Amino acid sequence: MELSVKVRVYLEDAERFLEEAVRELREAIASRDAIRARDAAEKAWNAVVQATNALLLHYVGKTPSSHWERRRMLRELEKARREFEELGFRDRYSARERNLHELAFYEGLAGFDEIEFEIEKARRYVEDVKRLVGLSESSGGGCG
Repeated sequence: MELSVKVRVYLEDAERFLEEAVRELREAIASRDAIRARDAAEKAWNAVVQATNALLLHYVGKTPSSHWERRRMLRELEKARREFEELGFRDRYSARERNLHELAFYEGLAGFDEIEFEIEKARRYVEDVKRLVGLSESSGGGCG
C-alpha cells in the first residue's frame, strides 16, 4: 500500500475512534456507567495513537512498533523541526497516554468531566496532525 494511503487510513481510523469515544461517553453519562466512560477514554487514546502513527509515517517513513518508539520518534521530530517542538506532540502524546489510558481506563480515576476534557484534547491532537500532513478538513465538534 502506498505511504500516503496508509497515512490516510491511520487518520480515518483516528477519526472513527474519536467519534466512537464521544458517542460512548454520551451514553455513559446518560446511564451513569463508569465502565463505558472508561471505554470511551480508551477509544480516545487509540485515536491519538493512530494519529501519531500517521504523523510519523508521513514525516519519518516508518510506523513505530511501540509507545516507547512513538515517544522517541516524536522527540527526534521535535529536535529536527521547530513546528513539532512548538506543537509539543511528544508532551501531548505522553499526557494523553497518562490521562486517558492509564488513569481513566486502567485505574478508573477520572470522572465523566475529566474524560470529556481529555477527549477534546485528543480531538485537537488529531486535528493538528491532519493539518500537518495536509488532510485538515474538519471532522466536527467535541463531546458536548
